[in-house]
Formats: sequence, C-alpha cells, structure tokens
Amino acid sequence: MKKVEEKFGMVLFRNLAGVLAIVWMCIIFAFSAQPKEESGAVSASFTYHMVSSTRTFFHLDLSDARVKEISDAIEGFIRKVAHMAEFGVLSVLLYIWIGQWEVGFLRRGATAAGATAVYAATDEIHQLFVPGRAGRFSDVCIDSAGALAGVIVFALLVKLVQHVHERKWKRAMRGE
Repeated sequence: MKKVEEKFGMVLFRNLAGVLAIVWMCIIFAFSAQPKEESGAVSASFTYHMVSSTRTFFHLDLSDARVKEISDAIEGFIRKVAHMAEFGVLSVLLYIWIGQWEVGFLRRGATAAGATAVYAATDEIHQLFVPGRAGRFSDVCIDSAGALAGVIVFALLVKLVQHVHERKWKRAMRGE
C-alpha cells in the first residue's frame, strides 16, 4: 500500500509541476506584453534596489548617485540573467512534469529544454507586436541557454541526491 501512495504522490507532484509550468508561461507572457517603457522601468527599479540592498548588507559607503551609476551599468546584464533564470525555471518545471512518462534521462532533459526553447521563440515573436519591443534571435539563444542550464543543474542535483541517498541506504544495510 505504501508503494501505491508514494507513486500517487509523485504523479500528483509531477502534475502540479505541469500546472505550475503553465502558470509560469502566463507570467512570462505578461512580462513580455509590457511596453518598452514599463519593462525598462521595472528592470531599472529592480537593479537599483538590488545594488542598494547590497550596499546596505555589506555596509558599503556608496552615495545614491553611485548606486544609480552602478545599477545603470549592470542593468543589461542583470536583465539577461533574469531571462535565463525565468526560462531555467520553466525548463525544470517541464522536466519534472515529463518525468511521469517512461522517458530516458537524456530524452527527458532534451524535451524539457527543447520545449522551453520553442516557447522562448514564440515569446520573442509575441514581442514583435508589443509597442517598443523587438523580437530578437539573440534573446531566444539566451533564454534557451537558461533552459538548458536549468535542466542540467536540476538533473545533476537530482542525481547527486539519489547518489547520497543510495550510499546512506547501503551503509544502513551493512550496519555502519
């Protein structure tokens, strides 16, 4: 009976990941629907608060003007990293969801990353119709790299946890 409950729990978990993937896609779509000025203001505000928080956390003696200067200098980089992260999260959610079918490790990862890359391409096409925004192939590549990195990091973490769990189980069986 315990095995059935565990299997039911995993199916439920994986289906929840599928629902969360759809929700996450809607969030990405909503951010992509923001006009250039609105998107830029959100990005600039986030970067400014990040640098300002870093100043406070590390007790750095930086003026507000210097914080603004630093945040302006790194905003583009932070924006691209954020894109990679949001598509990395999507690929991980898809990777978990795909796990409910009997699919090999590599095929599962490639399918999740590939589906995320396709969504990244449709996201850039969507931006062609948003005032002030542009669909860029380079952004599709950045988003796809984030998807691939997300799947790889997550899959390696899962393998590491499994390896540690197996070692503990083997030690317990030997009575160590």
